Amino acid sequence: MTIREFMRRHYRHFNAAVCVDAAQGWVDHLGNGGKMLITLAGAMSTAELGISLAEMIRQDKVHGICCTGANLEEDIFNLVAHSHYERVPHYRALSADDEQALYDHGMNRVTDTCIPEDEAIRRIESHMLALWQCADRKGQSYFPYEFMYQLIESGELVESYEIDPKDSWLLAAHAKRLPIFVPGWEDSTLGNIFVSHVIRGDISRYSTVRSGLETMGQLVKWYKETTANHSLAGVLPGDVIQFSNVTIVNTTTYPNGSWTTTTQTADHHTAIVESVSGSTIHVLEQNANSVMTVQHGSYDLDGLQGGTMWIYQPISLS
Repeated sequence: MTIREFMRRHYRHFNAAVCVDAAQGWVDHLGNGGKMLITLAGAMSTAELGISLAEMIRQDKVHGICCTGANLEEDIFNLVAHSHYERVPHYRALSADDEQALYDHGMNRVTDTCIPEDEAIRRIESHMLALWQCADRKGQSYFPYEFMYQLIESGELVESYEIDPKDSWLLAAHAKRLPIFVPGWEDSTLGNIFVSHVIRGDISRYSTVRSGLETMGQLVKWYKETTANHSLAGVLPGDVIQFSNVTIVNTTTYPNGSWTTTTQTADHHTAIVESVSGSTIHVLEQNANSVMTVQHGSYDLDGLQGGTMWIYQPISLS
């Protein structure tokens, strides 16, 4: 019996049934050509979610990740220091003295699992500091996950791997070059450490690591590009487009920093698809912009602000 068959047989009601519905929804979404953004909260990396998530990434079932800074770093911590982790199954009964003893032993407790300070956190800190300082000297800035990708690409950790690399979701994400959006990175262990190095003068700029606001902007950009490309999947030359109260606003930025904005409107309009390029659809249309003859037109759907578009395709009667 496969896992899918087991779930359908036994997970019939309540939260269990919702789990089946969600899994089927994921399957259907991918089957329709959609892209999946997965969110990781809590301590999922320390819980070794990578054992399943890495394989899902390799099978192209995940196309972007939004996670906490803790999840980003803890996958790497586990990769290089797994044998030094300690499990505390009786964590609910720990006294203040027990907690102090774990701390004195260099163990950072996450519920029932302790992350070793020296073997995990400080080991990675030394590598990250070198990358941060290199970018700082060059006046460069990167997102937190981009620094992690640089660390992976350096090859400096390979000899320190303590788990099967196939069980690291970050290694899998790097192999697929997935974008990883990490809001609130400053609240993570490495985020705290980065700030301490700026305060001590080891790094000159906080902007060496790109901000949470930039992360939000990057997420919006990725979403628009991903959904725009998907919305035109299957659109073919000869298809008929019906516009209703459509407004498209596109901004062009020039090398000198200046910019222009172009607004297109199509209240009630029909056009024929000539070709599709990325998020831009090229059409043949008439009675557009008060021109009565047939003319070429283009609509970049990345700038779609409102309205509705219907696209019709001819089908064979046979």
